[in-house]
Amino acid sequence: MVTTHNLGFPRIGKHRELKFALEKYWSNAISQDELLQTASTLCKQYWQNQNKLDWVPVGDFSFYDQVLDMSFLLGNIPKRAENLSDNELDNYFRVARGRAFANESDCTCIQASEMTKWFDTNYHYIVPEFSQETNFSLQAQRLIEQIRQAQAQGVKAKPVIIGPVTYLWLGKSKDKINKLDLLDSLVKVYAQLFDELAKLNIEWIQVDEPILVTELEVDWQVAFREAYDILANSPIKLLLASYFGTLQDNLSLACGLPIDGLHIDAINAKDEVQLVIDSLSDNQVLSLGVVNGRNIWKTDLSATLLWLAPIHQQLQGRLWLAPSCSLLHVPVDLDSEQELDDDIKSWLGFAVQKLEELSILAQALNQGQVSVTKEIANNIAAINARKYSSLVHNDKVKERIVKVNDELGNRQSNYKNRAKLQNEKFNLPLYPTTTIGSFPQTLEVRQVRRDYRLGELSAEQYIQAIRSEIRHCVQAQEHLGLDVLVHGEPERNDMVEYFGQQLSGYAFSQFGWVQSYGSRCVKPPIIFGDISRPKPMTLDWITYAQSLTNKPMKGMITGPVTMLNWSFVRDDQPRKTTCLQLSLAIRDEVLDLEKSNINIIQIDEAALREGLPLRESQWQAYLDWAIKAYRISANGVSDETQIHTHMCYSEFNDIIGAIAQMDADVITIETSRSDMELLDIFDEFDYPNEIGPGVYDIHSPNIPSVDSMVKLMQKAAKHIPIKRLWVNPDCGLKTRHWDEVNLALTNMVLASQQLRRN
Repeated sequence: MVTTHNLGFPRIGKHRELKFALEKYWSNAISQDELLQTASTLCKQYWQNQNKLDWVPVGDFSFYDQVLDMSFLLGNIPKRAENLSDNELDNYFRVARGRAFANESDCTCIQASEMTKWFDTNYHYIVPEFSQETNFSLQAQRLIEQIRQAQAQGVKAKPVIIGPVTYLWLGKSKDKINKLDLLDSLVKVYAQLFDELAKLNIEWIQVDEPILVTELEVDWQVAFREAYDILANSPIKLLLASYFGTLQDNLSLACGLPIDGLHIDAINAKDEVQLVIDSLSDNQVLSLGVVNGRNIWKTDLSATLLWLAPIHQQLQGRLWLAPSCSLLHVPVDLDSEQELDDDIKSWLGFAVQKLEELSILAQALNQGQVSVTKEIANNIAAINARKYSSLVHNDKVKERIVKVNDELGNRQSNYKNRAKLQNEKFNLPLYPTTTIGSFPQTLEVRQVRRDYRLGELSAEQYIQAIRSEIRHCVQAQEHLGLDVLVHGEPERNDMVEYFGQQLSGYAFSQFGWVQSYGSRCVKPPIIFGDISRPKPMTLDWITYAQSLTNKPMKGMITGPVTMLNWSFVRDDQPRKTTCLQLSLAIRDEVLDLEKSNINIIQIDEAALREGLPLRESQWQAYLDWAIKAYRISANGVSDETQIHTHMCYSEFNDIIGAIAQMDADVITIETSRSDMELLDIFDEFDYPNEIGPGVYDIHSPNIPSVDSMVKLMQKAAKHIPIKRLWVNPDCGLKTRHWDEVNLALTNMVLASQQLRRN
């Protein structure tokens, strides 16, 4: 019989219950007991959603991030967070976000740990920290409590943890220690954990080692063998899970480890399945991720069964079926959607539906396809309807793509000549100040958008309300003394969804929320067809804002690569083709802004690095089409128009050459959490254009001091000539409150003024 299981389930709740509970707790609106009760209720619900599985993941629930959970489980807590209080959960939040509560005293506030992207997803994890003083100790109470709660409900629990080698690989050395020197002491704690779980009658544990799909140096490959040679003595069975890609040169390594089962991503590594089967021993389980855990399209069940049948015949009871990865990356339940076009909805599957697909596949293999005849027939009809739908295909868009040439991506002059013209035009001071785009999204602003969406506000009332908020944002920036202003984006619910709603080829869910980090959730748009821009998307709002001030106003647009990487993308054509369609739509918007005398335009590519393949050998192919798409969107303007771009929390040093090829006049990046460490690359790479290294960590409620921002910029000036430096926050200010923003930006402007005097 085929065994079914899952690697992880969305933890935010069908209606973002966890998000709202967390934010209430941080603002002291609910007690910790109430927060814990919400968590308990959510766990019960999602275990119920998975009750048809043979094995249900436990331990995948997190209050903020599963990597941070692992750090606390291993007793690896930054020194600055130790002994702040006896409340572990509050210390946990301090590591994640700098403080546990909005009104917390400064004596218990700390610098939040670094945050970066989880492989090539839009999920962010809290980076583990290692030093010479790092000591691991087992602190498994929270995991054990979840297991007991699950077992009390009759759940056949399979605990989920991050494996020791991946955990070390994900972390950062704070004092140049070789992370692998910590392996022996770390593995001992894992062995202790497995002993404790055996006492709870746990039979299987899922150990996630996704770095097996990356290019590993020899010492990391050796680390796998050393770690699992020790863990092979575990009293419970180990299912080692890889996902997000192919094993390639790590295939023999993974199959040769002394483990009881191996999970591979059969969506991305389908061609490796037979090689893995041939490499495993006769007593090892093979788990195949046959349902896409990263995207929302229905699985072609008939084609999947045709492929699986001979594998099942060969493996029999050694075959397990699962999604390709944790379902953390997709929304919870499609049945909640009431406003999607019926045709488009019939093509989709969220987390609950993906588990239903898994059950259908298992039933077909275990009991014969005749037992699921109706389900297969319905699936075939949906797959074919999508394939031939007129909603998907637009001949005019396809014709425009054919006419694209390299000249569309070139500026008229090089940066040096452009900079001279732009300096004369804008006459900005040294260390010019600006923000990344958004200002706080207050309850009142969100209510205006909601009322308009529900028809409770007329178009004229909506326009006046949004204009009022824009006017407030402009006045606030002028009062603060910022040099280049933004309109604040009150009309935008999300930087991708806002634009997608105005482009053809996009669809939108009501409740398709996905966790990005902590309580931050996004609702990725769905690219189902060919993309075009029927009319201008930002022009009215930004030109109105410019009419309110004599200072330069930045036009704010989301770039094509980020629009692609932060959407659920159609899987019936190459991603690069979809990205090129997006670039042409964005180009049209940029040119319209320029015609309306908006001469500073920011095209955000926050997710450029996120789309990199996990293997460096495949990077160039991606960067070639991604940079081309950006340049086409940005470079149709005159030399006097200044193009900015922004990149969020990600290690960009290894693609700095490609970033330079974007040829943006100004790039803004995150550097405050990493204490400007990201700028070390500029000692080796002569970056030619202007750069704004973020000095205000907007993901923490902490208010940076003038002195701290001056010191950060002084560090930056050691790498970048001061004539090419800007002063700005790390990211948009949408999630912060006005009182925090006013204080932080006041300090930022004062820091810039002090730097100019110096």
